[in-house]
Amino acid sequence: MPRSGAQALYTTNPCTNRVPDLNKPQHIADRIVDSILARKLAPGARLGEQPLADLFGVSRTIVREALARLAARGMVEVNSRRGWFVVQPSPEDARDAFAARQVIEVGLLQASGDRLDAAALRRLQKHVAQERAAVRAADAGERSFLLGDFHVCLAECAGNTTLADILRDLTARTTLIATLYQSPHEAAASCEEHAEIVAALERGDAPLAVELMRRHIAGVAAHLSPDTPADPLASLRTALAPVGPSAQALHTTVAKKTAPRKRRLFTPLIPTTSPLEK
Repeated sequence: MPRSGAQALYTTNPCTNRVPDLNKPQHIADRIVDSILARKLAPGARLGEQPLADLFGVSRTIVREALARLAARGMVEVNSRRGWFVVQPSPEDARDAFAARQVIEVGLLQASGDRLDAAALRRLQKHVAQERAAVRAADAGERSFLLGDFHVCLAECAGNTTLADILRDLTARTTLIATLYQSPHEAAASCEEHAEIVAALERGDAPLAVELMRRHIAGVAAHLSPDTPADPLASLRTALAPVGPSAQALHTTVAKKTAPRKRRLFTPLIPTTSPLEK
């Protein structure tokens, strides 16, 4: 039986039984996306080609191909001098991703919400139970992975693997900004909203599930789209802030007292003071 949640980063996806090929670029790319969903990779994290090659036991060529795929999907970016990095999405990027998710997920439920079979509903129920357990355990990585993976799992349960792949990327993008802004309380609220969606699907009330999904995505987007982005230089800015006036004056005084006198190697040929100034 495959494990779920953050443990699935090293085995299989909790909604499928597919075992990945560890040597393929796609597996490396999927592992990086799953780590983003679990908040193990933060926005701006550096992804060195050689460390990744050593970790996966592959060549740098395979790693480079995996990273190039992620760059095309908007997950990473490359700097010609500094290497590969996880993207740092702006609040505007997050809003666009949430808008796309709402169109896709609401449309998905409208098309197939009343056709989920008993096995699919049990899978979703189990997923919600795992989310609640992660929230209670205060396991940020597991919680984040499961909350994002719920939407991917829903698409898988609806039988649409293409939308599941798209949602995995969109969810990973929004998770990057959620890493900075989502609190445990908001995570618990998201979990309960997932439970309400599944309950509506169990009752066969697809229109209610659609409306609950619309409200859920809009609510999460509102919480994760602050007016101003976090300052990535906050700690450095504080450390290098100018000293206060008294401390600065003391520093100047001490510097004057302790500074060594400079000896001139040559006597200047031209006096520094003009005779007219005497």
